[in-house]
Amino acid sequence: MEKKMKILVTGANGFLGHGVIEQLSKCNNEIIASCLKSFDYNFPNVKVKAGDLFKIENPYDFFEKPDIVVHLAWKDGFKHSSETHIENLFNHYLFLKKMVDSGIKKIVVLGSMHEVGFHEGSINENTPCNPISLYGIAKNSLRQICQLIVKGTQTKLQWIRGFYIVDNSEKGCSIFSKIMQAAKAGKKEFPFTSGINQFDFLDYEDFCKQVAAVVLNDTEFGIINCCLGKPETLASRVERFIKENNLDIKLNYGTFPDRPYDSLAIWGNPARIKKIMNLNKEI
Repeated sequence: MEKKMKILVTGANGFLGHGVIEQLSKCNNEIIASCLKSFDYNFPNVKVKAGDLFKIENPYDFFEKPDIVVHLAWKDGFKHSSETHIENLFNHYLFLKKMVDSGIKKIVVLGSMHEVGFHEGSINENTPCNPISLYGIAKNSLRQICQLIVKGTQTKLQWIRGFYIVDNSEKGCSIFSKIMQAAKAGKKEFPFTSGINQFDFLDYEDFCKQVAAVVLNDTEFGIINCCLGKPETLASRVERFIKENNLDIKLNYGTFPDRPYDSLAIWGNPARIKKIMNLNKEI
């Protein structure tokens, strides 16, 4: 996009919000950061607006008529069996419906590979979905809702299907954050599964760059995988993570059983995101 845009980012103080806003702000767009409680950003062109996203009567006007909304807000994202995924589904629908009805140019919503459910092999935008966790069911339902509410309107939809993100922050709930927490607490062993499952891992910064590139792209719409397209065993990636961060901790294999709903090998088809990244060299 040559024209600078006003971009609303929900969930701005969440796991991905900070990193996505950092990447978007580098391109001199005007960013409206939505969060429950006010906080300071050190990035240029970022304005924070605090409040309960689901209780704002007219979010389009409240957030100063943005061109794009990047909807990252989601509670209990790492707790796949949490009932809040289903309880909040209507609120997500209502918020996005209000934005579409107000004539917003584009909605970009964060999805998940868990929408697909149990699948062996590569996932593309046409892969059938049969989610088997409350998290996956809610995300898949929201995707279908978004496809319906933009139909017949001028609003474009980009559905970002996220894969496995590797981050060394201690604040998160991912296995990588938990390892960082355990290492900081002085623990020498970390309880682990067999680690044989193969997933598509993407470093946090690279994931945020891909998301920003999707947001700034105006040619590719619909489902877009944010991934590397290369499967790697969980054991291999975690062992490498421990070495990368110089942690004095070892994995205790077989402590926990493998999750029954995890595929033995699953990864994303990166064709669309590679095309987008090539078109957005500034990211």
